[in-house]
Amino acid sequence: MDSRTCLTLAAAALFAGIAGAATGADSAADKASNALAYDMFKELVEINTTDSAAGNVTTAAEAMAKRFREAGFPAADVVVVGGENPKKKNVVVRLHGTGKHKPVLLIGHLDVVEAHREDWTMDPFKLTEKDGYFYGRGSTDMKDNDAIMAATLIRLKKEGYKPDRDIILALTADEEGGCCNGPEWLIKNRRDLIDAAFVINTDGWSVLTEKGVPVMYRLGATEKLYGDYQLTVTNKGGHSSEPRADNAIYQLAHALIAVQKYQFPLELNNVSRPYFERALERATGERKAEIQGILKSPPDEQAVQALSKRPADNAVMRTNCVATRLDGGHASNALPQRAQANINCRILPGHSLEEVRQQLIKVIADPEVTVRYVADDGKVAEKTPDRKGVLPPPLSAEVLKPLNEVVAQMWPGIQVVPFMDAGASDAVHTSVAGMPTYGISGIGIDFDDVRAHGRDERVRVSAFYTGNEFFYRYVKALTSQ
Repeated sequence: MDSRTCLTLAAAALFAGIAGAATGADSAADKASNALAYDMFKELVEINTTDSAAGNVTTAAEAMAKRFREAGFPAADVVVVGGENPKKKNVVVRLHGTGKHKPVLLIGHLDVVEAHREDWTMDPFKLTEKDGYFYGRGSTDMKDNDAIMAATLIRLKKEGYKPDRDIILALTADEEGGCCNGPEWLIKNRRDLIDAAFVINTDGWSVLTEKGVPVMYRLGATEKLYGDYQLTVTNKGGHSSEPRADNAIYQLAHALIAVQKYQFPLELNNVSRPYFERALERATGERKAEIQGILKSPPDEQAVQALSKRPADNAVMRTNCVATRLDGGHASNALPQRAQANINCRILPGHSLEEVRQQLIKVIADPEVTVRYVADDGKVAEKTPDRKGVLPPPLSAEVLKPLNEVVAQMWPGIQVVPFMDAGASDAVHTSVAGMPTYGISGIGIDFDDVRAHGRDERVRVSAFYTGNEFFYRYVKALTSQ
């Protein structure tokens, strides 16, 4: 253990005390678990797992597999497997229980979005500790939770713990970029490895904080459906000295403005409505009045428009579509013959990919702008797959009861609030496969400091170690009811 690790663990002990005496993360076993979690976190961040020539998810999967084997897991219970791409393998490990109940599956993705050194103030593929934070690509999305899940399973193994059900951990590829080698592949080809009664997905940050102080625990009870659409305009082009109104770029710009101005209808479901009801309890001023307005029947339109201006709230209220990529023209001195844009949509549960494509066509209202679906593998199609956002599963007591208990121990006074994730995760695959999936982690992050996918991504040192303690406690409570 180097001096950095010693200092980090000293800080962890201090912050654990701040989190509340109930956390009690000061035993030899707690410290050993924190050290292991840190070592694996560092190892994972410093393996480039982007969907690029430099990235390799298999390297990370093999590194974790080696950790499990060294911790005493039989080789038969540690499997590195995946599709045809040799750089996109998953690692699946199983801790055997009594078999009293059907297994629980823990999932997390090993891949990360691209990060360029010139955009960051430090090397994104080196774990850097500075001013009470860990910096690095994947520090919040989601190598912190990958390391925590792995450390928890190893700790339970070393304790000789016998859960009342098998605990399966799958660390996977292709959540952030690429196609088809992660949970989707496992479900289609090796369901036997991961079949479970339900799934705990740690891809997110459940503990919302203000300047490090916990204020809410969000239980991920459902999420939006991800969909990409390609807008294309083509014409004969021509010489730029003779501009025409049918300029492909201008036409595309009008289409993008139409999409930008359009708002999908307000729609609250059995997860988002209770979320706003709980948010109302701590809201003040204008936001409180706005939430009260949208909860009315019918909703107050002025309140709807006002709350829609708050991006985080707007994302929970409706389906959203936004332009994310743009390409047009073939020469600086020629009228463009083609212009294209990508529209990324996050679709409310119960609505389909094709339904949204048809709505985009109506909103754009220009027959010269084609709207096609872009699949995960990049293939473009005239129509979408027959896929809808999965409706929220029941809030299972066997998941919720131990969660409420452990949250009360770790963060007295904060509530567990069912939440609809406005993003998208691998839960789409496990949910469709009939395995109810819940977003649960112990990582805390400030409302105004979410840097996932962005520059200088970071997680508080205290949040990481408290999250490690939480997850160990929760998994143990979940599997010993």
